[in-house]
Amino acid sequence: MIRKIIELSARHRFIVLAIYAALIAVGIWATLRTPLDAIPDLSDNQVIVYVDWPGRSPQLVEDQVTYPLASNLQGLPDLKAVRAQSMFGFSLVYVIFDDDVDIYWARTRVLERLNYISGLLPAGVTPRLGPEGTGVGHVYWYTLQSKTHDLGQLRSIQDWYLKLGLQSVDGVAEVASVGGFVKQYQVNLDPIRMAARGVSLDTVVNAVRRSNNDVGGRLIQVGQTEYVVRGIGYVKQVSDLENIVVDAPNGTPIYLSSLGSVTLGSELRRGLLDENGNGEVVGGIIVARHGENAKVVIDRVKLRLEELKKGLPAGVTIRTSYDRSELIERAVRTLREALTEEAVIVSIVVVIFLL
Repeated sequence: MIRKIIELSARHRFIVLAIYAALIAVGIWATLRTPLDAIPDLSDNQVIVYVDWPGRSPQLVEDQVTYPLASNLQGLPDLKAVRAQSMFGFSLVYVIFDDDVDIYWARTRVLERLNYISGLLPAGVTPRLGPEGTGVGHVYWYTLQSKTHDLGQLRSIQDWYLKLGLQSVDGVAEVASVGGFVKQYQVNLDPIRMAARGVSLDTVVNAVRRSNNDVGGRLIQVGQTEYVVRGIGYVKQVSDLENIVVDAPNGTPIYLSSLGSVTLGSELRRGLLDENGNGEVVGGIIVARHGENAKVVIDRVKLRLEELKKGLPAGVTIRTSYDRSELIERAVRTLREALTEEAVIVSIVVVIFLL
């Protein structure tokens, strides 16, 4: 059999060369369209459900959130396993499907089940799906550097400018902010002052919630012009909170500033980001979407960052901390050299054989 194939190949050299050229063309076409990544994705085909319940102990989160979720997520089609863990203030549930299941179909099935489970959870607790990334989806890291801005200001720039701009890049599943301080208004109440004025904590909370709000009105038509009437009440500075009227017994207003102090502080944090032992920094992590070409996504992120740099405050710079495209390019370069050598040797052998 092999001898006949060799004889036919030697007798019809042009056909063999044509087939060989066609295979080379198909190989080049496939190489140009193949997604590039230097790290194989061997992670589970999973959907992550995240539930935030601030201030609760792990045992309480386990009993009232994690267990109901893990129990009711059982029985989904093509489900392999459900794993969960409870921590202080939040819960994580990993719903693992078979490897041949489409990830977006799996996310839809989980979301349908969550619509039913939400009624079984405590009031105010809303489960949500994690990003459609994988365990090796962290493709690009960057940090913000500045000598004139503190960590709180840099975190605000990251959360309200860079993150919003990078989330619109095609192929990006999530932009995670790391490090710095998240700014917040902090109301420090004095129990003695509250007791002296007969004000409860619920009264203060409701007053602050009502005061930080914009309300709509109606239209006023003057001639050929319409004017929109609305009430502007969003808190923009500390003094706005201090002047909130909590209660008015006998017509005498009790301001929030008379019950304690209002300051601009930072949210409690449980971690930080240090760069090369030189101190704390603020950074962002780009998570690529499942099945995307990592090299193409990184190139899009870099292009978008160059556009966003024009809007940064003076003195703020962006520094790359991790760029997987460099590893991908080195791996592809090594593979290209090896394939070129193999192709040349095989071609020489085929030509000698056909001659």
